[in-house]
Amino acid sequence: MVARDMSSRQDVTPVLVVDGLAKNYDSLQAVRGISFEMRRGEVLGFLGPNGAGKSTTVRCILDLLRPSAGRISVFGLDPHRDGVAVRSRLTYVPGELRLPDRMTGSEMAESLGRLRGGYDPRRRDELAERLRVDLGRQNRQLSSGNRRKLALLLAFLWPAEMLVLDEPTTGLDPLMQHEFLLLVGEARAAGASIFLSSHVLSEVQRAADRVVVLRSGTVVAQGTVEELRSRARQRVEVWFERKVPAGLDRVEGLAGGLVDGRHYNAYLVGSIQPLLRFLATQPVVSMLVEEPDLEEAFLDLYQEAS
Repeated sequence: MVARDMSSRQDVTPVLVVDGLAKNYDSLQAVRGISFEMRRGEVLGFLGPNGAGKSTTVRCILDLLRPSAGRISVFGLDPHRDGVAVRSRLTYVPGELRLPDRMTGSEMAESLGRLRGGYDPRRRDELAERLRVDLGRQNRQLSSGNRRKLALLLAFLWPAEMLVLDEPTTGLDPLMQHEFLLLVGEARAAGASIFLSSHVLSEVQRAADRVVVLRSGTVVAQGTVEELRSRARQRVEVWFERKVPAGLDRVEGLAGGLVDGRHYNAYLVGSIQPLLRFLATQPVVSMLVEEPDLEEAFLDLYQEAS
């Protein structure tokens, strides 16, 4: 799990502000007036399926694309007017990697190190061991997964105030995904703000402090993981000593109730307190409530927005 020991000291100052961002490609509206903030020292999960507008938003934040409308602020600066100053303080891993074919990992570290003012070779070697990267091979000889690992090594090689990671674990096996989450936690503990754009729900659930959910270029929800999970349906099963009592289906938040003898099965949305108050007066044998995960919340949000 990603460590959260810095959360009590998290600065509420926004390091990233996106206000009314829109991006059009001729008649196609890729991003439709979205607004959100990322606070200093937090991990912000930016969730959505392929085609939702995530990468377009990231490229606008980095001034790789010019917005059609809206305002973006990074470190209180304009990414277009103050691009050099902004980019000197952050690290970016794109979703679509294009690494120089004839360079090796070591050569890339040296080249980027000259731009960054040097680097610690011990840190490079530690990351190479953790991520199982062969720094002596040319990039053209690397598989897509190994290219991704090299990109992550370079991203975490230098301290950065902000990391922008677009689909960072594409092509990685579960062991490397776990190592990536450890690196995110370490960077956050060191004070970095991390913008994590992904469609991997489990990854965001484990790493993020807050989540922004994008659908068809529109923000359909944002909040903490716990807040989004609280909006998801929970499956509830209750076994009674005798038949299922009348009135159970009228309890606030219950839907889709099925009765099978003394067994009751339904979905619960919202607070469990009304159900508990009702059951407190009934002869209950046992009860099972399945905790919703972010995937269930995510799917429910998409159904609501469709």
